[in-house]
Amino acid sequence: MIREFKKIGKIYVFGMLWLLGLIWPMVGIHKDGSLSFGRAFTIWSYIVVGTFACLLLYLLNKSGYLDKATKPMGRVRDDLVAKARAVPVWIWTLVALAAALIYPLFTARYAHDVAIQVLIYISLGLGLNIVVGLAGLLDLGYIAFYGVGAYTYALLSVHYGMSFWLCLPVAAVLASVAGCLIGYPTLRMRGDYLAIVTLGFGEIVRLILNNWMSLTNGPNGILGIKPPGIYVPSFEGGFHFEHIYLKKLYFLYYIALAIAVVTIVAVRRLNFSRIGRAWESIREDETAAELMGVNTFMLKLLAYAMGAVFAGLAGAFFAARMRFVSPESFTFLESAMVLSMVVLGGMGSIPGIILGCAALIVLPEVFREFELYRMLVFGAAMTVMMIFRPAGLIPAKRVGTRSEEKEG
Repeated sequence: MIREFKKIGKIYVFGMLWLLGLIWPMVGIHKDGSLSFGRAFTIWSYIVVGTFACLLLYLLNKSGYLDKATKPMGRVRDDLVAKARAVPVWIWTLVALAAALIYPLFTARYAHDVAIQVLIYISLGLGLNIVVGLAGLLDLGYIAFYGVGAYTYALLSVHYGMSFWLCLPVAAVLASVAGCLIGYPTLRMRGDYLAIVTLGFGEIVRLILNNWMSLTNGPNGILGIKPPGIYVPSFEGGFHFEHIYLKKLYFLYYIALAIAVVTIVAVRRLNFSRIGRAWESIREDETAAELMGVNTFMLKLLAYAMGAVFAGLAGAFFAARMRFVSPESFTFLESAMVLSMVVLGGMGSIPGIILGCAALIVLPEVFREFELYRMLVFGAAMTVMMIFRPAGLIPAKRVGTRSEEKEG
């Protein structure tokens, strides 16, 4: 144990000093220019005590001093996992779907709002999973397709009065076309070069949305977007169908849930199809896949197009829900957020990405009580998760090592 502590101790001390350097500017520098150290040191002391206790438990466990407690707990955990795996997958699917359907009945408006955000990001995360997780193409401009879908519905709704349901497939098609246009010049690139080029294309789309005043109204955005509507039977003055707009959050929740379910089913079918296998062969070793007869050019282009389809659907719903869109909603930070969800959950893993999206949306809300420090706590929680689960929360079963990683 002493040897392990000496090995980790230097890193721990350096990390705590670095954390003190981060905390002090946030709470020790005041608006009037004065400086103080007491509050920063108090907060830092609490963190040191908590992390040192966790470190001590970790070292005791690794040295075998806690085996009398951990081994029985490990056996119980293994038994529970074995029993859970014995239950058919379709039963777990039905339970999850039933829980999602009754969720609005037992929660308040704030919970509905958070759940809708999670469902939107599930569609975005699974769409990006096709490009990054299955095909192995690092895309840092994915949020551009989200913006194309949102502006497609916004423009068609405001200028032509088209229904949300008619605009959904139009937004998906136009987003897939944008995916092909953006993906085509990048198909011969790999690794860091691919990431830089996709980042550039994403910024180009955002700048077009920000500067094309006659079409997008520039940074002012587009107002007056209509929410989704449905026809319901009415018996006032005779039988007829009346059109109503679904403005309440729990109605919008069910629409977002339907889009997320369609995305999950479609991505799962793609994953276990011949196309999905071909994407995985490209991810593992593109040169070997091409030599085996895989049309890497067309399949990589298809990955961009299919990933963009689900971003377009999510974007159209986002515009309908907010009833306002502006370029500020489609920045690089959003692309990084979606990519973080995919990596955190586990690239190529549908349940993992769903869990990753929920974690990255819900955790900041849970830490909202920390006010100014919640993003610090949130970042620390994400760092710990990635240290202990580097392959993701729920790693994919079929993931190997990319050829570029082997060369590096």
